[in-house]
Amino acid sequence: MALDVAALSACTRCRLCETRQRVVIGTGPHDAKLLLVGEAPGRDEDEGGAPFIGRSGQLLFRLIDEEVGLSRAECYVTNTVKCRPPGNRVPARDELDACRPWLEQQLGDLAPRVTLALGLTAAREVLGATLPMGRIHGRARHLGDATGLATYHPAAALRDPALLDVMRADLGVVRALLGSP
Repeated sequence: MALDVAALSACTRCRLCETRQRVVIGTGPHDAKLLLVGEAPGRDEDEGGAPFIGRSGQLLFRLIDEEVGLSRAECYVTNTVKCRPPGNRVPARDELDACRPWLEQQLGDLAPRVTLALGLTAAREVLGATLPMGRIHGRARHLGDATGLATYHPAAALRDPALLDVMRADLGVVRALLGSP
């Protein structure tokens, strides 16, 4: 079933609708080889209406360009929840559950070769991860016809620059899975 953008834009399934400026649906080509799934929109994304357009996104797409050789325009980018949680807190379980049908519809519309979950919330929601990020990052797993893996959220690398090397290595796995030189 295709994503109903109008219905999603008017969604009131959870309390996040009460504080959002706009629903941040996702951007990118529907035939993208690489799908990026983050946790939730932040302030910049809530204001701008697109995922990963703030400092985290700038870092993320610089790393993807350098390590995978893809531009933002070649990736599809979305989040597990489409509205900003107040104070950029982690989405609550009921918020994730309320948004899950939207995410599933969105994922069903796409056929990426690789899905990269950014951060533990995305790894849990998209990959079914149950272990800490330190144990799961960079490890490929089957997601139907695609391959999925997780890495740290770029916001974590902004707080702890030592994670940049880990993210680069994980993106090297993405490059290999995509068959990029």
